[in-house]
Amino acid sequence: MGIQKDRVKFNVGGRIFETTATTLANAGRNSMFGAMFDEDWNLVLDNFNEYFIDRNPDCFAVLLDLLRTGELYVPAKIPEKLLYREALFYGLLDHVRSAKWGQFDGNRLRLSRSVTGQAPGDGTAIRAGPDGGCCVAHGSIVHVYDWMLDEHPPINLDYQRVNDVGWIDSENIVLGACERLGRGDGGMGLFSSSTGELRYKFQVSHENQIKSYTAGALSFSSDYKIFSSCKGRSNEYGIGVWDQVTGKQIDFFYEPLGWSLGDADKLQWLQGSNCLLVATLFPRKDNCYISLLDFREKQMVWTWSDIGAPLTVDEKRVRDAIAMEESNSICVVNEYEDLGFIDLRSTASSIRWSSRSRLMKGKMPDEPCYPKLALHEGQLFSSMNDSISVFCGPDWVLTSRLRRSYGGSICDFSIGGDRLFALHSEENVFDIWETPSAPLL
Repeated sequence: MGIQKDRVKFNVGGRIFETTATTLANAGRNSMFGAMFDEDWNLVLDNFNEYFIDRNPDCFAVLLDLLRTGELYVPAKIPEKLLYREALFYGLLDHVRSAKWGQFDGNRLRLSRSVTGQAPGDGTAIRAGPDGGCCVAHGSIVHVYDWMLDEHPPINLDYQRVNDVGWIDSENIVLGACERLGRGDGGMGLFSSSTGELRYKFQVSHENQIKSYTAGALSFSSDYKIFSSCKGRSNEYGIGVWDQVTGKQIDFFYEPLGWSLGDADKLQWLQGSNCLLVATLFPRKDNCYISLLDFREKQMVWTWSDIGAPLTVDEKRVRDAIAMEESNSICVVNEYEDLGFIDLRSTASSIRWSSRSRLMKGKMPDEPCYPKLALHEGQLFSSMNDSISVFCGPDWVLTSRLRRSYGGSICDFSIGGDRLFALHSEENVFDIWETPSAPLL
């Protein structure tokens, strides 16, 4: 970069600051300061001796020091949320975030804080947003938080139960809800994350007629598709596909006879194989069904079910499943946090269990939550009671455990925006886990 060594003077709220073009260039192209440079990163100066900015000078001093040194030091007199607000104004929020915590690593996570829930009883789901915020679904309400954990106006569906929720981007959230008989509503909607306003309703069309339906599990692909399990009153059982941009239904995979797709507990888009994992699990159904759908060929290219399997004890019931494309396998978990692996290269595979039940028996709470799985940056996560286990390496060795006793068992967790959010069953308390920034040498 041909960065000049010009000095630049700012008057911020009556205080004078002087810095260099090199320091300002550290803010990046998308910041307020990035607009002061041309395409070759040469500083374009106006005929002013100084630039006046009517903002908080104390926060400006902190942010300027961050650009100079790469370190974030916040004096006690500056409220953290005030600094975040000012960083947002200058386009430096990502700089503050990266200085506040480091790259996500499950083995280095530390509990940052806990947020008191809004209502008693189990929450439905917690979903991490792409910018470090999250949303929590409980009954017919979804509570939305930005990355500063300030709550936005909630999304209220007027007594329609929310089954799943997901982020399209930091500004848009998709909800899947139950149909109410006689009302013609339910299904999926796109909502503003900041205002809670309904922006679009996704419809299911069958034989050129709009049908009411219950939307269940959700998933999103990198080519802007939305997938949802759908359950209607006639022929709308299966997986619907919509375009994120237009909101139009573009495909529907109807449920084959003897299989269960419309009641799916989990959908996962597999980018490498261009397929969708669909898992319908116990106790929603008496048996477990896991399949991979190829919408190009309209085929179930891989299937597994425990129908007819010799289950000697209930602990071998699959409670969650996640595909791991790099190893051509699907990881499953039972209620005792035993991990199992199914080979995707064979349609006749059985589960190869890796047992840890002896560690968990006798320690089950009175009302345990079913375990959940997540895969993030080569690390496998599994919730169990009030803790989340982290597994690493080709043999998925248990390397650390995240535990927070307050709030009861973990009913759901989600990873995104370099944070892990864990939702507890009591009072919908959720925890935020972050990776501390690496020490400077």
